[in-house]
Amino acid sequence: MTKWTPRHEAPEPLEGNVVATITGGTIVWFVLFVIQLPFYGTLRDGGHLWWLWTCLAGGGLGLVGVWYVRRRDAAIKRHEAARAAEREH
Repeated sequence: MTKWTPRHEAPEPLEGNVVATITGGTIVWFVLFVIQLPFYGTLRDGGHLWWLWTCLAGGGLGLVGVWYVRRRDAAIKRHEAARAAEREH
């Protein structure tokens, strides 16, 4: 078996508004959780109660994601400011 080698350079990663994207996804997970709450009994009886807990877990992990990307974004901005200050001197 031969080793696979790329034939071209990998593109630069896209940088968008990651904080807004993660926040929006987190809100969707929590909204889905709240929408399903009135159907708790039906979900339990049908064996689909895991849908409810999946939405709650998605919202909780989304909160961790929001915390992470906000810190990452702040670190990137600090690094860029330090590089700009370095170039001025």
